[in-house]
Amino acid sequence: MSCAWILCLIAANLGIGKAPEASASIPSPVLVELFTSEGCSTCPPADAMLEQMDKQPVPGADLIVLSEHVDYWNHDGWKDPYSSPSATERQNEYVRSLGLKTAYTPQIIIDGTSELQRGDPQQAKQLFEKVLAAPKIAVRISSLRAEVNGSVVRGHIQVDENTGKHNADLYVAVALDHVESQVSAGENGGKRLSHVAVVQELKRIGKVEKGRSANQDFEFKLKAGAEPGNVRIVAFVQEVGPARVVGAAIGRIGK
Repeated sequence: MSCAWILCLIAANLGIGKAPEASASIPSPVLVELFTSEGCSTCPPADAMLEQMDKQPVPGADLIVLSEHVDYWNHDGWKDPYSSPSATERQNEYVRSLGLKTAYTPQIIIDGTSELQRGDPQQAKQLFEKVLAAPKIAVRISSLRAEVNGSVVRGHIQVDENTGKHNADLYVAVALDHVESQVSAGENGGKRLSHVAVVQELKRIGKVEKGRSANQDFEFKLKAGAEPGNVRIVAFVQEVGPARVVGAAIGRIGK
């Protein structure tokens, strides 16, 4: 079953297209991490699915997507220009913490707790219902700006009181809104691929202790060729493990 059909079925089963209720609450942030590679022939449909998810098809959810390109497909004559060892390491951390059989591409992790099974819309529906029912803490990104001729991004993150039972880590990701590649070799040789929310850098910048709030400034040096207008900043609070994502936010420079 194609990724497009999965999205359609999720939307139908969760009520997309219904008139919103007058008392509808603010959408709950849900972190969607896609581990992918330009060297993987089965990844382009998942990349397209992530692009559709970035358009917010799930009612009641604010889907905050990240495309994390692993480096273990960098063979057969093509090196994914967006790949990094850190993406591979983060994926392997999920395999260990969630007790998964293996890392593979494309692999989608929702809110740090569950693997989205492509081709199984019922599992996807149940998974989104579960994560949407979980309480979240507010995360806000402010004072977001580009400085030093657009080569440095700075900002501030405020996290409300951590009402969970565990301490958590505060992460910030710099991601490119949209990129395209003309692949010349490997399993996708000859194809032009499109990606959204491509992670350039993801790092832990602090901790959020249970029962406490947090405030943290951050600074990133953009990689060569990255334009501030094509950059999104994603901040999220994740229980140590990596485990459950308890809050997330997205910001763009000048917006």
